[in-house]
Amino acid sequence: MKIYDTKTAPTPRRVRIFLAEKSIPMEYVEVDLQKGENLSKEMREKNPIGKIPILELDDGTCISESDAICAYFEALQPEPFLFGESALEKGQVAMWQRQVEFGLFMQVGMCFQHTTGYFKDRMKPIKEYGVEAGINAAKFLKLLNRQLEQNQFIAGDKFSIADITAMCSIDFARVIDVRVKDEYTALQAWYDKVSARPSAKA
Repeated sequence: MKIYDTKTAPTPRRVRIFLAEKSIPMEYVEVDLQKGENLSKEMREKNPIGKIPILELDDGTCISESDAICAYFEALQPEPFLFGESALEKGQVAMWQRQVEFGLFMQVGMCFQHTTGYFKDRMKPIKEYGVEAGINAAKFLKLLNRQLEQNQFIAGDKFSIADITAMCSIDFARVIDVRVKDEYTALQAWYDKVSARPSAKA
């Protein structure tokens, strides 16, 4: 099996970190997003919406969407549990993963796309929308700081996919100048801790 990947993009990075946490080796095929290689006929046959990453199994079956790819590997190799182990943990991880996805990860992405015009050859950037998305992302960091004042990790006392998504969001947010404020000490301590994990270098 192999994964079509873009090293500089935050969404594929989530999968690389996830697999590194589980010590699952993988062949990666680099796809140049800026050149639009992901929009080729070949790639659209693997994922009709032309997004990366894509997991291609040995029989040619393809799975796209980072959450879906991670869920596939969680089912194949549950430990360490990154989607939660008990019913309660699974619910909490799913809740926080979704909130981080919508409240931070997507907001950072929309700010980047709509304020930089990086993909203006394939979409119409709306700067005002991008600016608002950046404001929303910054606000969400305050919420995460409150959560981490009471918890070791975002979804509780165990590292999970929600932490991976949040870390990738914060790292990519540097390109839009959204950063952890000095007063968010709990968030900064969490960030330093998760960034020191070997998987963060994936």
